[in-house]
Amino acid sequence: MKKIAIFQKDLGIGGIQRSLVNLLTNMDLSSYEVDLFLFAEPSICSKAQLGNVNLHIFRPLFYLNRVVKFDTLRKLFRYDLPDKEYDLAIDFNSYSNECALCALSVNAKKRIMWIHNDVEIEYRNSKKYRILWSAFHKKFELYDEFVAVSQGVVEPFRKMTGITDKKITVIPNAINTPQLFRQSREPVDFGPEPYNTNFIFVGRFTHQKGIDILLDYFAQAVQIRTDIHLYLLGSGPEELKIQQQIEAQQLGSFVTVLGERENPYPYMAQMDALVLTSRHEGQGMVLWEAKALGLDLIFEKHLEKYNADLTGSDDIVSAIVNQKKHVKQLDSLDYYNLKIKNSLYELFDK
Repeated sequence: MKKIAIFQKDLGIGGIQRSLVNLLTNMDLSSYEVDLFLFAEPSICSKAQLGNVNLHIFRPLFYLNRVVKFDTLRKLFRYDLPDKEYDLAIDFNSYSNECALCALSVNAKKRIMWIHNDVEIEYRNSKKYRILWSAFHKKFELYDEFVAVSQGVVEPFRKMTGITDKKITVIPNAINTPQLFRQSREPVDFGPEPYNTNFIFVGRFTHQKGIDILLDYFAQAVQIRTDIHLYLLGSGPEELKIQQQIEAQQLGSFVTVLGERENPYPYMAQMDALVLTSRHEGQGMVLWEAKALGLDLIFEKHLEKYNADLTGSDDIVSAIVNQKKHVKQLDSLDYYNLKIKNSLYELFDK
């Protein structure tokens, strides 16, 4: 029986967290002994989904250690890891020093890191990420292989790290459609105006997600058509700026901030289309979730490289204005998930 160690910061709300839970629930793990190491206690809901996974909870490092050089951290800190040999150690996070310290020190035959984002654009656009990168970028050289969630993040990663000789396997994020459909049917005290065409954004309120761009587009769209409404579901550091922009562009009648929801799917299920105007992504997992729920997808053309087989738009304003209400059909994404499952089995078994 293959022994797999997976290291992830937490199982809170976020794309990386959902992608890990989906990975673990998309596979038959009966042939593997999987140890999952977290640095925060998971919710009861997340824990219930983990099945036969052996869960270990470690204490996180003090926050300011994020900006300490990784070579120094390796000398200063060591976690008390199980005394056994793993066939594979996976750093599923790629941002977390805790995950890297453990994945690189546990007794394992092979060490793999998951790459979730376009690190070149993130480095260019985020001062915070540039500071983190200066502290931890040397850790990448210590892994044997990498997994990228889309083809679009491979070349930026190679360019930024200078790693050209190590294998990178592209494995998109699985979507647990049975769980998604169940969650989408949970009752919520919410209902959009039925005569409007309703749009939704779901994600963190950050610069990367381009909500400011989306609001600019929507402000143009309501000059042409007024029976449309945009719902913003999420929270984050840009929340105040977003509220101020809504007021400045007089969008209060057309845009509603729903805030953060642990289960976004009942809200998504009531919409006509999902809109995504991110400056960059690793993979737009919310696009695939919306596709499964039968929503139309409106997203920037440049995001296609992170989402193979999905088609973006060169003119988001026109796409919003021309969006029609329609009868939604659920899509179980069987072929999409099967390809991912087979790729994961191949990765785990080789």
